[in-house]
This record gives sequence, structure tokens and C-alpha cells, in this order.
Amino acid sequence: MHLSKFASNVYVIIRRDTLVGTMSTYLIDQLQETTNIHLLGKTEVVEARGTDRLQELALFNWNTKQTSIHKAEALFIFIGAKPYTEWVGPEIIKDHKGFIATGPALGALNGFNECWKLRREPFVLETSCPGIFAAGDVRSGAMSRVASCVGEGSMAINLVHRYLAEVK
Repeated sequence: MHLSKFASNVYVIIRRDTLVGTMSTYLIDQLQETTNIHLLGKTEVVEARGTDRLQELALFNWNTKQTSIHKAEALFIFIGAKPYTEWVGPEIIKDHKGFIATGPALGALNGFNECWKLRREPFVLETSCPGIFAAGDVRSGAMSRVASCVGEGSMAINLVHRYLAEVK
């Protein structure tokens, strides 16, 4: 709901048919009644595309078995208890449960030295791919609480600015 106040369109991508059973009816009603929010059931993100920023998402619809490409300027991931991160490329290291690994602790993980080419350690929320950050529930070791996720999101913005200043 909050994002719909700023974005021209918000797409809620749902792996299930509907949101029924996942949240309160009044919240589902609010989403359905908001004209710039679009609910896409039985759909998954299968690819994120862009050059120096996110530009498109490839979405697969399980009902039609079709993949469609959508322009995107931002992606907010709410994954619930199980991380559906299979669509994230192999250059992003995940833990044994599929959560995205971040920060200096990455150095101890298999595959890190093959991915990381910078002299510095990764920033706190930075993934094994320089300049890509993970925050909130999708991150390995994250505290799954709204306030923590919001705080990490704010931290990630600051770290993005640090990264961009570094690569200029």
C-alpha cells in the first residue's frame, strides 16, 4: 500500500493463485481496490535485467506457461519464511537454505574468491557481486522483523551511495 503512493504502478507477484490465506481479508481488499496495484497470481520472477541498474523483470506465469518482460525501476522482495531465490544468478552466493549471504563473512564461503575481484571486503549488506546489496528477510542471518528490514533497507541505500562514489 505504501509503495502505491509513490509508484505509478505496483505489481504484487504471487506464487499462489491468490493472497487468500496469507494475510487479512481487509488488507487483500485494500490491495484489490487500489487502482495502481496489480495482483499477478501463479507468477514468479525468473530474471532481473539491466546494465547499470534494474530495467526489466522477466515474469513466468504458471497458468499460461508464458514468460513476459516488464519494465521495472525497483524490486521489493517479500519472500515469507522460505527464500525463493532460485532466480538469483550463481554469482550471488547463498547459504545452504537459499538465503543470500552478505558482508565480510562471505570471505569464508565456497566460491567467494572466484566471484569477488575487489581489494576491499564486501560492505555489510553487499552480496558476492560488488554493487548488489541484500536487505531484509532474503538475507542470510537477518532478523525477520519489519523494523529490522526497514533499517537494513536504509543502510543499503547508504551503502549503494558509498559503492557508487567508489566506482566513479
